[in-house]
Amino acid sequence: MNWRRLRTLMLREARATFRSPFTVAVLISVPLAALLIFGFVLSTEVKDLALGVLDADHSSASRRLLSELVAQNTFVASRYDTREDLEHALVAGDISVALVIPPDFSRRSVNTDTGSPPQLQVLYDGGEAPLAGNAEGFLQALLTANVGELFPLPASASAAPRIDVVTRALFNPKLDGKPYMISGTFGFVLSFLTVLLTAVSIVNERITGTFEQLQVTPATGLEILLGKILPLGAIFTLDVVLMVLVAGFLLEVWPAGSAFFFVAVSSFYVLVSLALGVIISATSATAAEAVQKSVMFSVPLVQLSGFLFPIRNMPTLVQWIAEIFPATHYIRVSHAIYMRGDGPIALAPELGLLLLFGVMLMFFALSKIEARG
Repeated sequence: MNWRRLRTLMLREARATFRSPFTVAVLISVPLAALLIFGFVLSTEVKDLALGVLDADHSSASRRLLSELVAQNTFVASRYDTREDLEHALVAGDISVALVIPPDFSRRSVNTDTGSPPQLQVLYDGGEAPLAGNAEGFLQALLTANVGELFPLPASASAAPRIDVVTRALFNPKLDGKPYMISGTFGFVLSFLTVLLTAVSIVNERITGTFEQLQVTPATGLEILLGKILPLGAIFTLDVVLMVLVAGFLLEVWPAGSAFFFVAVSSFYVLVSLALGVIISATSATAAEAVQKSVMFSVPLVQLSGFLFPIRNMPTLVQWIAEIFPATHYIRVSHAIYMRGDGPIALAPELGLLLLFGVMLMFFALSKIEARG
C-alpha cells in the first residue's frame, strides 16, 4: 500500500464531503438532534422480566411469595444461593432485578407484636432505568395485592400486615432514564447515519464515471476503500466527541467510565458501519436503491439492537437474530461504559465480537470494490 496515494485519496474524499453544505449540515445536526430527542424517551413495557431470587428464609411463606410474583407472567424467577452470585448475575445482565428474602422473613410476617414488619430487598441494574422503575412498581403492586392472602392476621388483629420493600439501584441510583437512552443513541446515530451517507457514495461516482476513472489509476482496492472510509471516520469521531460534550454539559450525562476509551471504541465502530455502507453502495445499481437498502437496515437496527427495547424482553429466536447485528454489541458496550464504567477487560467478549464483525465487513467491502474493477 502506497501511503502517498492513500493520503491523496483521503484528501479527495474529504474535499468532496465538505463541498456539499447539505452533507456537512447533516453530519453536524442529525447526531445532536437525535441525542437531544432520544435523551427524553423511555421504554416502558415489562414482560417476562428476569428476576433473580436469594431466599435466605427457605420457608413456606417465602416460597409462596415467590410463586405469587411469577404467577402474573411479569417475572421469570431464577434462584441463587449466595449474595455474590446474585449481584454477579445482575451485573452480567443475566437478570434485570434481584429480590433478597431475609432469613427472618417468615418469623416477622407472623409475629405482629414485634413492631418491625418483614422486609424484602430489591436490587436493580440502574443502568436500565425504564426496566428498573417499572420493576419496582410491579413488585410493590404485587406485594400489596397479595400480602393479605399470604400472611393473614388473627381475628384479634386490628391492623393489616405490612411488608417493607427496601430498594437499591446499582450504577444509577436516581433511576434517571437519560443515561440509558443517551448511551444507546450513539449506536443509532453511528449505525444509521454512517451507512446512509456512505451507501450513495460509490453509486453516485459510478453514475458520473469518476469511480471507473479511479479504478484505472495505480491505486489498489484497499487504498480506495480506506480513502473513502477514513475521512468520514475522522468526521464521525469528531461527532462522537461533540455528542459526549453536549450530553455532558446540556443533559448532565457523562460516561461513568473512561471517555477516551469510549471515543476509541466508537471510532472503530464507525469504520465497521462505514464498511457496511460501502457494501450496500457497491451492490446497488442506483442511489435510490442504496437509500432504500439503508432504510431497510435501520428498521431492525432500531427494533432489535437494544437501542429502544431491551433485548432480554424479546422472544428467544429474536434475541439470537439480534446478536448478528454489530450495533447490538456496540450499544451493549456503550451502555456498559456510560452506566457501569466498565473497561477493556470487562468488555473483552463484546469488543472481540466487534473486531470480528469489522474484519469480516472490511474484507467483504474490499472484495466488492475489487469486483467492480
